[in-house]
Amino acid sequence: MSTPALRPQPVERPPSPGVSEQGDGGGGVLAILERIGSVVVPVGVGLYAVLYLGIEQIYWVFGINPQQAGIDQSVLLGRLMGTLILLVLVLVPAVGAAVGLGWLLDKVTRGAAGRLLAAVRARPWTVAVLAALWCGATYWGLFNLVTDLTVGFMVVVAVGLGVLAFVVPFRLMRRRPVGRAGMKVLVCALTGLGLGFVLILSMIEAAIEVRDTGQANDLLGYVGFQDQWAVLKNAETDKPLYGGRWMMLLGESDGTYVLYDCDKQETFRRPIETTNLAHLQLDPERVEGYRCGSMID
Repeated sequence: MSTPALRPQPVERPPSPGVSEQGDGGGGVLAILERIGSVVVPVGVGLYAVLYLGIEQIYWVFGINPQQAGIDQSVLLGRLMGTLILLVLVLVPAVGAAVGLGWLLDKVTRGAAGRLLAAVRARPWTVAVLAALWCGATYWGLFNLVTDLTVGFMVVVAVGLGVLAFVVPFRLMRRRPVGRAGMKVLVCALTGLGLGFVLILSMIEAAIEVRDTGQANDLLGYVGFQDQWAVLKNAETDKPLYGGRWMMLLGESDGTYVLYDCDKQETFRRPIETTNLAHLQLDPERVEGYRCGSMID
């Protein structure tokens, strides 16, 4: 009897990393969302942590701290809620567009972009050096907040700091999956802090502009600063105080209003019980070229 020919059995290949057995849906999408969340959350937390320092710097320009203007943690959280919502509304389409652009680039290059990224990620020293240089660059805002630096000197400081402080630890962290995850969180957190310090610089410049011109820009409104002005009146006689000049209301605390006199460029306090606020106005329009300090000798 002739022996029947044996048919070769198909060999099952394991699924490629990052691709689910259900094609593009299921685990693949969840993996992408998980990676996006692991990046966005540390950046957002670091950025929010620095925002309070920025609020302190705004009121420091007027010679007070947020607590003296009645701005505590609960009030700050309420004011920054709009900022956080705005950040989410901006980040969601930005991240989606970046993912779509990466997918399109990979399709246009017929997978070459994906293979190049995989090749770079497969080289621990290359990843460690790139991440270290990026982390060094995130200190740009902090250094400029403390002292003025030229661009060339800042590049030298960023490169030196990245090489000395981050390259070797990042290379050691790349050896284990837990270390790689920790490295990602650290890089994203430093990115958020770096963006926060850059934002603080912009907030300080905007606050100085308010102090000098009496006109706030949109940035201060986005971070919860209220550009509110009023004419003060005596609570008993209802007569205008200080010649009926406009004063900026910085806040209220311990039964007093904290006010800024643009004409004299000084911050002062006045009891609430003896003061009425009249003709309240938000974000007043100023004539072009207007400057504060017209009554300074």
